Amino acid sequence: MFCDRCGTQLSGTQAFCSSCGKAMHAIPVRPAIGRVESHARLLGMFWLVYSAFRLLSGWFLTRIFTGFRLFWMPHTPFFFPALLHGLGSILLVTGVLGLVAGWGLIERQPWARTLTIIMGVFALFHIGIGTVLGIYTLWVLLPAQSAQEYQRTARAA
Repeated sequence: MFCDRCGTQLSGTQAFCSSCGKAMHAIPVRPAIGRVESHARLLGMFWLVYSAFRLLSGWFLTRIFTGFRLFWMPHTPFFFPALLHGLGSILLVTGVLGLVAGWGLIERQPWARTLTIIMGVFALFHIGIGTVLGIYTLWVLLPAQSAQEYQRTARAA
């Protein structure tokens, strides 16, 4: 170790430079930021955006297929419009749950971690962006030390 004022070589235990008298202070170590603290807000925003797209898709499917046979050709199977309307309803429900989970993560609500992990597992099956979001969610929130860190930072209900 060297003095940054005069360049004299110092031992690691010296509190002052023997040549110029400058006080030697240890560089303060920045406290380690945990995985949850550094990623929870971003993860919450991702869930809000992902869920907004699910809500839009669900709304579109439920509005288009409410009248069932408004514009379908006669050779279309009878169950197809009802199936798409049901898919739209599922998208609406999961979109609302995702919005609640994203808001809860941003606000650090105690229940949000559990809901987001459950939503993350289901998102894994939505090939593409859902799989990526599910993996990211589980990587941030699932480990045991993440649970402890989230409990420390969560607001009381």
